[in-house]
Amino acid sequence: MDSILIFGATGGSGREAVIQALEKGFSVTAVVRNPAAFTLRHDALTIVKGDVLQLSSFEKEMVGKTAVISCLGVGRDVKPTTVYSKGMENILAAMHQANVTRLICLSAGALYTYKEMGFFIRLLATQVLQRILKNPYADLRIMEKTVQASAADWSIIRPPMLKDKPLTAQYRVAVGTHLARPFSINRADLAHYMLGIVNDARTFRSIIDIAY
Repeated sequence: MDSILIFGATGGSGREAVIQALEKGFSVTAVVRNPAAFTLRHDALTIVKGDVLQLSSFEKEMVGKTAVISCLGVGRDVKPTTVYSKGMENILAAMHQANVTRLICLSAGALYTYKEMGFFIRLLATQVLQRILKNPYADLRIMEKTVQASAADWSIIRPPMLKDKPLTAQYRVAVGTHLARPFSINRADLAHYMLGIVNDARTFRSIIDIAY
């Protein structure tokens, strides 16, 4: 049985990843700052109180894991942050110490723009999202560079607008390239894809677009 460690499990995407991982037969360890706020229970689920900004609070949980899924987020907070960058430094340090190599990391679809997005989505990204989320995005860019410079078998996934709708298992992905007009993805489908590539070497060391 593959054993995965999930960060950001109390957020919408992280919680969905935990639920689907358990359904798929994974053994899951969820690192959360407030275990009382995480109500999921399962025989194959271990809930650990930890803070991604404090390496010592979770490093021993890394031992024996097949993969790490990072769904770190700051919610609606737009103040300067180091949750993504410093948090990822700590995750990678713990992975190195435990000889864990597989990392799947969520980023943001509007972090950068490209012509395939189309005019409207590029406009939304540059004139709205990149302005409002300037501080979180700045830290996400540092996080991405840190991941790419590491020795891990990483996949960085850049989802567009996230929705809380049911799983469809019908979506587009682009590994190492870009999707045309990537507007939205359900968190359930995002989790479905992340769990499907845990052992997929074709996605190692790649930036991935996902959308409908």
